[in-house]
Amino acid sequence: MKQTHSLKQKAGQFLHILFPILITQIALSAITFFDTNMSGKFGTNDLAGVAIGTSLWIPIQTGLSGILMGITPILSHLLGSKKNKDVAYQVTQGMWLSLFISVLVLAIGSLILSPVLNFMDLEPQVRDIAFRFLCAISFGIIPLFGYTVLRSCIDALGQTRISMLITLIALPVNVGLNYLLIFGKFGFPRLGGVGAGVASAITYWVIFMIALYFIYRFEPFNSLQLFRKFYSVSLNSFKELLKIGVPIGFSIFFETAVFSAVTLLMSRFDTVTIAAHQAAINFASTLYMIPLSICMSLTILVGFESGSGRLKDARQYSIMGIGSAAALSLLTALVLLFAGNSVAGLYSDEPEVITLIQHFLIYAIFFQISDAIATPTQGVLRGYKDVNPAFIICFAAYWVIGLPTGYLLATYTDMGAYGYWVGLITGLAIGAILLLSRLVKVQRSFTVQSVDSIAR
Repeated sequence: MKQTHSLKQKAGQFLHILFPILITQIALSAITFFDTNMSGKFGTNDLAGVAIGTSLWIPIQTGLSGILMGITPILSHLLGSKKNKDVAYQVTQGMWLSLFISVLVLAIGSLILSPVLNFMDLEPQVRDIAFRFLCAISFGIIPLFGYTVLRSCIDALGQTRISMLITLIALPVNVGLNYLLIFGKFGFPRLGGVGAGVASAITYWVIFMIALYFIYRFEPFNSLQLFRKFYSVSLNSFKELLKIGVPIGFSIFFETAVFSAVTLLMSRFDTVTIAAHQAAINFASTLYMIPLSICMSLTILVGFESGSGRLKDARQYSIMGIGSAAALSLLTALVLLFAGNSVAGLYSDEPEVITLIQHFLIYAIFFQISDAIATPTQGVLRGYKDVNPAFIICFAAYWVIGLPTGYLLATYTDMGAYGYWVGLITGLAIGAILLLSRLVKVQRSFTVQSVDSIAR
């Protein structure tokens, strides 16, 4: 990370940070993609079971990971204000917090998983696959959350290429394990969709160990003395991390959970509809990695510049990032419009499922455009450490407006399952508008504070 003096330099640094994050996010998303895709090739029941299991797990994973990602703006501000000696302490506290969160998730999950699945009106085989898939993936929870902290540290230091390398190593490991465990190749047990959960858990351990090795052995981490000294748990540090991380985590949770809620509500439809919906959501989630990566890049860059007091530079990065995401969303819309049938064919060989997936992808065009505005805007706000209003906006847009609208349309009109997608589009569009309005207000506030400090 370094100070830039022109738009050309900013574009170069933005791309330097963004590209590895994008590759990393796509690779991470590809793990879920191959879980869903390869389970679907095994059978429709396995696709539906993994869909239900993923719908329960992903909001929890992303929401709690979002809490731990609160360490990114903290570290960016420390580095921007030249307080490098405090980085090792904050990273250690983040690791402690990740361990406590992991144990809490495992404890609560052991109590409520069966009742939640029993509450849903699932076919017995689908219910069994979902249960065993989640039990398998639970063995990777501790390393996954630990890796989230390590990756946040790596990215905050601008070393996003290391995150990219780690994930690119992990992807073929996951795909290979899926092949062995889902289909029972080379003497391994034939586990179907459950094998995808086992493969993911092993993969989480792999990426955690590789990240730990890089941080312990190589620069610039050596100079920061990461993990060279033992630090006990500090409740004050937890409070600082949670103050920033909880709103980030809940914002991410509300955004991802609304999609999972729709999938769970769709359990009243037949297995083919559930499978087709999940396949379309899975591909749209892969495209979502573009604005999400820009969001994460902007948190790092805006946090670094605002921590250094360079508000003009922070604003220029925000315009550059949000504008890029909006332009790229139009390109991905063309992909969904003209290649929908080819995309649907990636998930299933059954004509009925392919047709339904293609219909759902048309709706995905509209909400991914709103995502391209809302998600990078949240990244900028996090860079300014302005996280609470975004959390409230996301909750209101997705859960107070989007989900109820979808439910009413799906239940009381002839739109059926498509009504939920119209509700999602409505909520995401309103969220994008409100978040942009909040960003304008925050940037004006920072400008006024800067002028006042100069006047004094």
